[in-house]
Amino acid sequence: MNISPFRKLVPFEEALDTVLKNAAPVKRTGEVALAQSSGRVLSEDVLSGLDVPPFDRSAMDGYAVVSEDLVGTSENAPVTLKVVGELFAGDEAAFRVGRGTACRVATGAVLPEGADAVVMAEFSSEEAGFVRLLRAEPKWGNVSRRGSDMLKGTVVLSAGSVLDPAKVGVLASLGLPRAQVLSRPAVAVISSGKEVAEPGETLGPAQVFNSNSYTLASLVNQSGGEARILPRMEDTAEAIRGSIERAGRENFDLVAISGGSSVGERDLLAGVLARMGEMLFHGVQIKPGKPFLFGRVGKLLVFGVPGYPAACLTVGHVFLAPAVRKMAGLPERKKTVRAKLSRRVASRLGRVQFLTVRLSGGTAEPVFKESGAITSLAAADGFIVVPDNVELLEKGEEVEVVLF
Repeated sequence: MNISPFRKLVPFEEALDTVLKNAAPVKRTGEVALAQSSGRVLSEDVLSGLDVPPFDRSAMDGYAVVSEDLVGTSENAPVTLKVVGELFAGDEAAFRVGRGTACRVATGAVLPEGADAVVMAEFSSEEAGFVRLLRAEPKWGNVSRRGSDMLKGTVVLSAGSVLDPAKVGVLASLGLPRAQVLSRPAVAVISSGKEVAEPGETLGPAQVFNSNSYTLASLVNQSGGEARILPRMEDTAEAIRGSIERAGRENFDLVAISGGSSVGERDLLAGVLARMGEMLFHGVQIKPGKPFLFGRVGKLLVFGVPGYPAACLTVGHVFLAPAVRKMAGLPERKKTVRAKLSRRVASRLGRVQFLTVRLSGGTAEPVFKESGAITSLAAADGFIVVPDNVELLEKGEEVEVVLF
């Protein structure tokens, strides 16, 4: 067995900067149904094709009136008007309100012609076709004016906006059934090695189930990408080349390969990538995840992710997810909370450590087991970043937890 040590490890900040500089936003566009558009990124400005609301409407339940009829009105000086009709939301106003008259209206109802204010129902009493009003309203009081929300011809949402429930509501208010959006980055996910079996298969005597492809694919989809799991790859230069060529041929933007990125006899990915394209770095000053490598073949980004499940997913959270979000046109996502360590933690100088923790009652309990234990992350709420120049964190020390 031939094992060569890493000759040089790249600092964490440099590695992340290199990844993000090469992760260019995808320029492909498409359209999606409005009901499936939340979380997508608009590819073009949205102009309003109509005034919203498209008519003057009542903002309250009450009575539509001519505001001049109410000058000086109060509880001590009420005014009485004749009720000439009633309108609910969706009704057409087929009559006019003139001086000395009023119309009973519901919230959202069209304001009838001639009316320019609405008196709230709380300040009224009606009897025998007449309403007694106890409060004055200025012109357009309690009225939502036509175009007060959106004016026809104006930009209401800009290209690059991430569609959330409120923005989806804007599109629906304009009558748009579909949204023009950026395409999601296409990511191929591949596991390597004969020791890997697929879930549902029968394990061989020296095999483990393929968890890496499914955790990485889930992370990619959660980060705004569109992952596709490709068949397991053999640990041969020919198989590795074939898988990378396939990813490029099928127009993937990125391929994430788990396993084969270290320095063992069968860890051939680095050599194949260097011959096919450009190796940007191999080996990072982090724990877990030191064997991580990154390069490109033409426009295809290549992530060589460690095979151990915890190391694989840590690299996914720290490098792959930010890259996919940038390629998808999404903003950086980094939610953090402050907590106090539940126990003393030792770290290794010279490497940035990502220590998984579980949050409970304002404390952060380290749960990392080893790079091969996927439950190190399944049991965690997030991780703390221990700098490369820190050897010890004391119990009770306040730390920043990056949430998953």
